[in-house]
Amino acid sequence: MRRPLCLILTGVLVSGCGLTSGSPMVDDVRPGSIGRGEPLAGADLTVVSKEFTEQLILGAIMGIAFEAAGAEVLDRTGIQGSVGTRAAVENGDADATYEYTGTAWITYLGNSDPVADPHEQWEAVRAADAKQGLTWLPPASMNNTYALAMNRANYQKYRTKTLSQVAALAKSDPGAVTLCVEGEFANRADGLPGLKKAYGMSIPAGNVTQMDTGIIYTQTAKGACTYGEVYTTDGRIKSMDLVVMEDDKKFFPNYNAAPMIRTATMKKWPAIAGVLDPVTKALTNSVAQELNAKVDVDGEDPHQVALDWMVDKGFVQEG
Repeated sequence: MRRPLCLILTGVLVSGCGLTSGSPMVDDVRPGSIGRGEPLAGADLTVVSKEFTEQLILGAIMGIAFEAAGAEVLDRTGIQGSVGTRAAVENGDADATYEYTGTAWITYLGNSDPVADPHEQWEAVRAADAKQGLTWLPPASMNNTYALAMNRANYQKYRTKTLSQVAALAKSDPGAVTLCVEGEFANRADGLPGLKKAYGMSIPAGNVTQMDTGIIYTQTAKGACTYGEVYTTDGRIKSMDLVVMEDDKKFFPNYNAAPMIRTATMKKWPAIAGVLDPVTKALTNSVAQELNAKVDVDGEDPHQVALDWMVDKGFVQEG
């Protein structure tokens, strides 16, 4: 979702962006509920993703769907940084990816204010990116946005359920609200500074500790900080029994995942939409948490997790 950006020089991805030659996807799959009649037979499609767990899974899901529909798929998942992934689709090095609406609206298109309604946010991105040669297909309900979460013991103690209640607790008992956050979240407008402004939240600087993402989850679970910054689709939320605070003022941007396809590719292979739509509709926050946990908690391979889910849902058949 919101990961460090890499540089683009004259439309060519620099080596630090991580775009590799890729390798063919060779899953032994055939149509299930999607891909019947193999409408993508004869297509050579390149799928990209960013390098973090959820993106690796989503990239594999997309590629497997294309395979089942008859396409030959080149796997270039795991690009470092958001900008490199988008550039690959824009400049024709790749055909498709699952991208997040908020990332496109804020990071790529340069808007400072998110659109509060998730569908309207997607429509705004779709309209703007049509001019960039990119086609956005309908989004999933899964929304990988920011949130604050606490462990079960602290929830039993403070009983906060919403960010407005966290702000009230910070006012009535300033020492009770301590935060573990990433450095980026601590400084960006759609992170802590904006959150404090939107909710009138006063938190002393000494109550905020910056750390790496993975450590935030373990420290929050231990109760070392009352609230930790989390991503709403992260599998560790469920596995560590964390309680997520409701963003009752709808401050955080919507980061719904949706297929972003090179328009030239869509014109040549319009069946892509029908192949991906049922899969995208099945992607919810709960599903994402479950799939992400299989990788981040259980140590499974992202591609295998994606394949197992596609088979379990009946989207594709093996063999």
